Amino acid sequence: MQHTDLASYVYKCREDLHKIPEGGFEEFKTSKYIKDKLTELNLTFESVVGTGVLAYIKGQNPERTLAFRTDIDGLSVTEESSYLCHSEHKGYMHACGHDGHMSMMLGFAKWLSESPEKILDNILLIFQPAEEGPGGAEHIVKQGYLKKYGVDEIYGIHLYPVVEQGKYGLANGPMMAMTGEIDIDIKAKSAHGAQPHQGIDAIVIASQLMSSMQSIVSRNISPIDPCVLTIGKMEAGERRNVIAGSARLEGTIRAFDSAVYEQIKFRINELLKGFEVSYGVRCEVEIRDLYPPVVNNSRLFEQFIEINGEDNCTLLEPQMISEDFSYYQEAVPGLFYFVGTYNESLEHVYPLHNSKFNFDDKVLLSGIESYVNIIEYYNGKRLSKAR
Repeated sequence: MQHTDLASYVYKCREDLHKIPEGGFEEFKTSKYIKDKLTELNLTFESVVGTGVLAYIKGQNPERTLAFRTDIDGLSVTEESSYLCHSEHKGYMHACGHDGHMSMMLGFAKWLSESPEKILDNILLIFQPAEEGPGGAEHIVKQGYLKKYGVDEIYGIHLYPVVEQGKYGLANGPMMAMTGEIDIDIKAKSAHGAQPHQGIDAIVIASQLMSSMQSIVSRNISPIDPCVLTIGKMEAGERRNVIAGSARLEGTIRAFDSAVYEQIKFRINELLKGFEVSYGVRCEVEIRDLYPPVVNNSRLFEQFIEINGEDNCTLLEPQMISEDFSYYQEAVPGLFYFVGTYNESLEHVYPLHNSKFNFDDKVLLSGIESYVNIIEYYNGKRLSKAR
C-alpha cells in the first residue's frame, strides 16, 4: 500500500468511532459517520436494514463481485481500557473491536477510491449492524442484497487477542460454533424459611438442575463432538428467611454439528420433565436458536494462505465463540479470519467483551493489507490468464 496518509486516516477513524459505541440496530451516529466518510471519498452507497450501509464500486472489467463485511455495533460494557480516549456513551463500549473493524473498512474504502486502476472486479463493502445481537447479517441476506449485487464470495475479519499481533488466524472448515440461548423458569412454592416442609424450594431444585445439565455434555454427547452447555446466570429468592418460590436460569449452547446441538436441546427438555414430576413444580423453557456455525470455504482458505504466506498465518482449532457472518456463508462461499492483537509488552492481553480490551492501532493496517492482497491476487490471476 503506497498511501502514506492511510495510517493517520485509519487511526483517526478509530478514535472517532471508539467514542460513539451503540447497541444493535441503534447505531445512528455510527451509521451517519460511515456515510459521511463514504461521501468524502465519492463512493456511492445505500442504507439497508435500518442502520446498515452498503457501498458498491463497479469494476472496470468484472469477472466476479467480491464482498467485504464489517460489523458496526458496540456492547453494553462500561469501559476501563487503556485506549487514548474512552466511550462518550455511558455504559457502552467497543469491547469487541468493532471500532477497529469499521476503521479497517473505511481505510480500505479510501485505498479503493485512490486506486481506480486496481478495481477490475466489482466490490461491495458491507457495514452491518447488530452482530452482537439480534443479528443483522440474517436480515441483509434474507432481504436479497447479496443477490442484488451478484456477490460471488465474501470476506469477514475480526480482531482477536488469542492470536499474536502481526499474525492472521483462521481455520479450514468449521471456524466458530453455532449458538443458542436458554432461559429456564422454575415455578415452585414459597414458604417461611423456618417451615421449609410447607414449600417447594426453587433454589434447591435449580441447583440440582444445573448439576444434572452438566451430565448432558459429559454423558449424552460423544467425547469427540465438541460442544458447550453453560448456565451463566441464576436469579432466585426474596429474603434470607423465605423459601424461594421461583428461580430463573439463563445460559448458552455451543456446538459445531447441528445434530449435537439438537441432542442437547432434547436432553434439556427431558430433564425438565423429570424435575417437574420429581418435585411437583412447573418448568418453563425457551431456547432461542441464534447463529449457525461459521464454516470457511476450503478454496478461499487455501487461497488466503497462498496470498499472505504460511509464516504470517496461524492455523486455529475451531473456536466456541460465534458470529453471524455464518449467514453470509450459507448464501455464498465465504472466509472469516482473525487479525491478531495479543501483545504482552503493551498489555493487550484482555479478551473480547472485556472492559479493558484494547489493541495497537498498527494491526488495523494488517487488516487492510489482507483486503488489498485479495484484490491484487485476483488481478494477478487475470493477467496470468491473459498471457
